[in-house]
Amino acid sequence: MITIKDLCFAYPGGDFQLEIPTLSLEAGEKVAVVGPSGTGKTTLLNLIAGITVPASGSVFMGDQLVSAMTDPERRALRASRIGFVFQDFALLDYLSARENILFPYRIAAGARIDAQARARAQELAASCGLAGKLDRHPNALSQGEQQRVALCRALIMQPQLVLADEATGNLDPANKTAILDLLFARTAEQGATLLAVTHDHELLPRFDRVIDFSAFRRTEGPAA
Repeated sequence: MITIKDLCFAYPGGDFQLEIPTLSLEAGEKVAVVGPSGTGKTTLLNLIAGITVPASGSVFMGDQLVSAMTDPERRALRASRIGFVFQDFALLDYLSARENILFPYRIAAGARIDAQARARAQELAASCGLAGKLDRHPNALSQGEQQRVALCRALIMQPQLVLADEATGNLDPANKTAILDLLFARTAEQGATLLAVTHDHELLPRFDRVIDFSAFRRTEGPAA
């Protein structure tokens, strides 16, 4: 599903540099990424999603060379094949929870918000305990509720790859277990690959594999 080779990335004007000689994720794998803050875990997700591009090296999604795509091509790839749960949620304040969940349909080529899409949004929201809050805007939701909206949005298009940056970080233990159950079940249903950054080591036994990011070469500096 994902193959990284000889990747090097640095932020302009900073002293942070990330080097990954090789990294691969198989289709359907559930992989956790751990490591101290500042080692580049969020940067890795952004590179895989094509939000940022490496200075050198390659990032493949299947046989598609993501790192060589144009900006519009990378946006189209994210909209159609990648679900991303951002650490800061990245919800649109002017949209309701329902509209935020359905937002990928607005930007994916050929997608439209029909009765089936609305039913799927309702079903996902209900499974996350949000059924009665879909008409609320983000500022009327708790952090945990906002995080669950972001998770629903990431899953709504049934992506082949789900990237989750601390997807359970703002949840209480009961909701944390429920959301992880949902994330695993939905990715398994569609044979999707899951790559999740987490600081919660209690969750690690549930993953197929754990990548310790402290193993990769880098210079210290501002990075997530």
